Amino acid sequence: MKRRDAARALALAPLAGSPLAWSGLARAQPASPARWSPGRPVRLMVSFAPGGSTDISARLIADAIAAPLGQPVVVENRVGAAGNLASEAVARSAPDGHTFVVASVGTHATNQFLYPDIPFHVVDDFTPVSLVLVSGCVLVVHPSLPATSVAELIALARARPGALDMGTSGAGGTQHFAGALFEEQAGVSFTHVPYRGGAPAMADLLAGRVQVIFSPLAEAMPYIASGQIRPLGVSRTRPMPALPEVPPIAETVGGYEFNSWIGLFGPARMPEPIVERVSAAVAEAVRAPATRRRMEELGYLPAGGSAAEMARLQRDDVTLMERLVRLTGAASR
Repeated sequence: MKRRDAARALALAPLAGSPLAWSGLARAQPASPARWSPGRPVRLMVSFAPGGSTDISARLIADAIAAPLGQPVVVENRVGAAGNLASEAVARSAPDGHTFVVASVGTHATNQFLYPDIPFHVVDDFTPVSLVLVSGCVLVVHPSLPATSVAELIALARARPGALDMGTSGAGGTQHFAGALFEEQAGVSFTHVPYRGGAPAMADLLAGRVQVIFSPLAEAMPYIASGQIRPLGVSRTRPMPALPEVPPIAETVGGYEFNSWIGLFGPARMPEPIVERVSAAVAEAVRAPATRRRMEELGYLPAGGSAAEMARLQRDDVTLMERLVRLTGAASR
């Protein structure tokens, strides 16, 4: 079965009752999480460079789960191939509980449609372990733009189709898809300007060379606080704790919602006691007030979900991302 066909079948299949049945790893008699502990430092592989939203998330959770697991947890950045290098390294590692990938909707839902020849399968070659956090985007504009609300931006974009430049971290990324979904549902058209990462896109927004960005909140917050960019709306259906005064875009564009997530995945065939122990450690970590507060300051919603919840969310986003890849033509870029 081709990778895309497998992903489609996965998206349409119901989630079975066992937390790990979806990835084919269910066990008849789950063991207690207390029966397993790591015997050496644990590695969290991150697909992107230090300083980005995925890396920040990984370091927060690594610090928080080290004590519950009783071992140091080290973040290793393995950058390249659109995030696929770190995922491949974990897919090929031993399922002994010492190596995990800090996965995102990009690496574990979207990339299979953008890069059909990736050397691993996002379902068959991984064990979902835990949802860590959910995040959204904030729609920000340059202050020179005469729009102080989502409604005013839509009116401006409709009056001048294609005249507003929308910067993104690259074609086929979450910023691109958040913007494309907004264009589709709001009935507007921007000119897409892809960059090699979110930082250069933000630099050009600050300079006024692009006018619009759907930015991860962690990357936009410093510039919102300094008044260098103007937030108009958030992509979640409720205000974000870090920006309580910024309304959901859905209040103007009914039904609009775009979320991303960070989760932990291990190699395929990881024993259930390991999955349960690490998932429990993540849940304990995100309940800690200091960790929770820091995540919320960065615009994240701490989750700490189970393996089953992580699997279910991945399944749903496989469907959405396949549609958005088709909508944007990102796979042909």
